[in-house]
Amino acid sequence: SRTAFSNSFSHNLQKYIWVIICTKFGAMLDMLTDRCATMCLLVNLALIYPSYTFLFQINMSLDIVSHWLHLHRSTSHKAIDLSGNPILRLYYTSRPVLFVMCMGSELFFCLLYVSYYIEEPHVWLQWLLSVCAVVCVLKSASRNMAAIDMSVCERERSKVE
Repeated sequence: SRTAFSNSFSHNLQKYIWVIICTKFGAMLDMLTDRCATMCLLVNLALIYPSYTFLFQINMSLDIVSHWLHLHRSTSHKAIDLSGNPILRLYYTSRPVLFVMCMGSELFFCLLYVSYYIEEPHVWLQWLLSVCAVVCVLKSASRNMAAIDMSVCERERSKVE
């Protein structure tokens, strides 16, 4: 009976993973859970760093808008027109670059949260926070370039039609 349960569980897990990976619903669910988790962290950061609340709000807004536009103008939130901007092409085609950008950005916010509770952070933590801050800014800039590129592309398409 344990084997039957195990087989049933693994079959249902495989179906769930297929839905996440292969469908538009799965892509939307993936994007939505990522955005919600990041926004929850940013809201907490806005509470503990009130003088930076506006920056956190701007980041949340740009994050939502750029992902929303990207998702609704492509078949997947991971797909992008690679014929345009070379920086975006590198961002979306190089898994190591995409990983470093995403990890660095999320790590920046996590380190901000953790460092609030550390009275005297070590030098290496301050250094890592600084490096991640640069990555976070670069990732934000690349997301905004993607949104701008898509709006320009959409305008060009509407002129042709």
